[in-house]
Amino acid sequence: MTTRKRAPVARITLVAAATFLAFGAAGCSTPGPTHAYLASRAEDPIIDLLPGTPSAKVPTYLESVNELYGIAYDPFTDHIFIRSFPGDYIRVIDRPAKKIKRGFLVKGLPPGPGDLTIRSSDRHLFFAHPKRPEVVETTLYGEIVRTIALEDTQTPPSGIAYDQKNDRLLILQSGSPVRVDTYTLSGQRLDGVVLDHDVRPVSLAYDSDKAELYAPLRGQAAVGIFNLQGHLLRTLANPSADNFDYVDVGQRSLLRLF
Repeated sequence: MTTRKRAPVARITLVAAATFLAFGAAGCSTPGPTHAYLASRAEDPIIDLLPGTPSAKVPTYLESVNELYGIAYDPFTDHIFIRSFPGDYIRVIDRPAKKIKRGFLVKGLPPGPGDLTIRSSDRHLFFAHPKRPEVVETTLYGEIVRTIALEDTQTPPSGIAYDQKNDRLLILQSGSPVRVDTYTLSGQRLDGVVLDHDVRPVSLAYDSDKAELYAPLRGQAAVGIFNLQGHLLRTLANPSADNFDYVDVGQRSLLRLF
């Protein structure tokens, strides 16, 4: 009979603890279906849309005096970041729990409207500057990392999204026609595309996996979904028939450890 040595209990416990800490410290998620999040007035709930399923509502816990400026969804944590009046205040909502996670001020960010987006790898936030052609990058807790000056433009970003796969900024530029420009994280303009349908120049979202742009259509209670050539592929209708100004998208995590 062969006798097998058993690993000491202490060793097994240590390995398990190390594994938990490795996942727990960094966090992890398993991607699921792509949801769209629509918002308008600060006091109204954010609409959670997945085609083919009933819509859901996520409360903001804000009042009308707060005035909403933009939303960003982080699939890594399943949190929604809300930028509201005067422009430097951020509220974080835990979407599954539908509760306030926290709130913070971005010290040094000038007051005024502007979109925001998030990089899920380190959860750095990127804010459209309200007055200049710049993007302000901060940590997860609102500490300014740097200001990115955008070349070849004289106007502040109307909308901003992040390409998670290529580490690029996508900037919605108002004008006639409206266009989306791609920038490096140093502010170098790489290329641009004109959208073939008119959109409200207030918000931009990007599905990095499908390479699709989302922007609220002008005069319609719907979001336009465009390819990277600027062609409208399809629309995402809002079941409440209201015009929503702010949009973000992200894959719903099936598993989260953090």
